[in-house]
Amino acid sequence: MRKLTYYVAASLDGYIAGPDGDYDFFPFEGEVQEAILAEYPETMPVHVRGPLGLTDTPHRHFDTVIMGRGTYEPGLKAGITSPYAHLAQYVVSRTLTSADPEVEIVADEPAALVRDLKKQDGMDIWLAGGGKLAAALRDEIDELIIKHNPVVLGAGIPLFDGRFAPTGFLPTSRRGFDSGVNIVTYTRK
Repeated sequence: MRKLTYYVAASLDGYIAGPDGDYDFFPFEGEVQEAILAEYPETMPVHVRGPLGLTDTPHRHFDTVIMGRGTYEPGLKAGITSPYAHLAQYVVSRTLTSADPEVEIVADEPAALVRDLKKQDGMDIWLAGGGKLAAALRDEIDELIIKHNPVVLGAGIPLFDGRFAPTGFLPTSRRGFDSGVNIVTYTRK
C-alpha cells in the first residue's frame, strides 16, 4: 500500500514558512542541495528541473503530490500553474475555483482523497504542505521527512496547524550536514 509522506523543511521552532509564507531563509545549497537532488529529485518544481539537470531523472519515492492552497499560490502568482507536472497534482482548497487542467482541486475531505489514493497502484504520495492541511491529514500521515534547519523564526506557519492531538512517530533515520541541517525520517508509531 502507498504511504503518505509529509516531506517538508522546518525551523528549529517548528515553522515551515514565515508569517507571509516566505521560506527563503531555508538554505538550498552545497551538500544539502546535492543530497536532496539525489534522493528526492521529483520534489523539484518543473521550472527548475531543467536548470538543475533533472529533466529525465526518474522518480525515487513519489508520483503524486498533495498541497494546500497556500503552498500552491506562490507559484500561481509567478505564472506557474502546474508546478509539478511530472507528478499527479492535487490542491486542497475551498476557495480556489480553477487551476491548470493538470491540477485537480479538492474542496472537501482531503482524508478521503488520501485513503482512495493509497488504495491505487503507484509510488508514495508526497504531502508538500501546508500546516493546516497537514493537521487535517495527521491521521493519514505514515511518514514524516523533516529537513530541520538551524534557524529559529519565532512566528510563521507551523508544521501542524490544527487541533491538539498528540500523535506518536519514531525517528528511523537521520542525516546531518556541516551546515547544521538535519534530515530526519519518522514513521508512525
